[in-house]
Amino acid sequence: MAAITASMVAELRAKTDAPMMECKKALTEAEGDMAKAEEILRVKLGTKAGKAASRVTAEGVITAHIAGDVGAVVEVNCETDFVTKNEMFLNLAAATAKLVAENNPADVTAMAALAYEQDGYGPTLEDVRKGLIGKIGENMSFRRFVRKSGGAKLTSYLHGTRIGVLVEYEGDEAAARDVAMHVAAMKPVALTSADVPAELIERERSVATAKAQESGKPADIAAKMIEGSVQKYLKEVSLFNQPFVKNDKQTVEQMLKEKNTKVTGFTLYVVGEGIEKKADDFAAEVAAQVAAAQKKD
Repeated sequence: MAAITASMVAELRAKTDAPMMECKKALTEAEGDMAKAEEILRVKLGTKAGKAASRVTAEGVITAHIAGDVGAVVEVNCETDFVTKNEMFLNLAAATAKLVAENNPADVTAMAALAYEQDGYGPTLEDVRKGLIGKIGENMSFRRFVRKSGGAKLTSYLHGTRIGVLVEYEGDEAAARDVAMHVAAMKPVALTSADVPAELIERERSVATAKAQESGKPADIAAKMIEGSVQKYLKEVSLFNQPFVKNDKQTVEQMLKEKNTKVTGFTLYVVGEGIEKKADDFAAEVAAQVAAAQKKD
């Protein structure tokens, strides 16, 4: 049996907003497996535990660049929020999106090799990155990018520097930009229910099944409960089915039809999404220092 520490309980509580004792019970049942413990809490407490997906801890910025029918959205990471306001770092991030749009690199490694000079560093993006690490005194990295070209029109929306959306569309640009803002706010995972990834559906079905089994309902009713939960989830996470943020009396699909506009795809980036950042346990650190000092005495 894995030892369940206070820091593990605190980490799970921060991710899920679940009560501390429930977190401890879930971790004990999961034998210390953090991901499994989150799943257990979702079964027991419902959507509260799902907040883990919207909590991100890594720092950085999202930038976008569009020129005609070519566009890119990029994530560049750093260690602290302080650096996300540094002009040199912001210039590097903005230049990266522009270079991706103009040069169509195959991957992040190819992107880092693109020609670029800034603040006396170069001749590539990677050389500038390394130079700024030394100058600013903090690590930074190129994480990911998406580039779109040749076909649909493009529009983007940046919510500060932490959320970026690129939308492919035909029709009215204002309507498409409203969709980009909607995506930033509501964070759909796909255009339609049919486009939701199978692994996400199976995960939701697994949670719904466990909850139905705990309810003690007859098998036929439990089956309907499971299917109902899955269908509700599909509507909640598919863009076209979501209530439009500017008018919740209509769905996004209905709004687009009214504006004679068609959205064919979108990319949503949230800074640090999916990155685990080590959280320092200050209390544990102090306790360890006290214990070490006592041993010396």
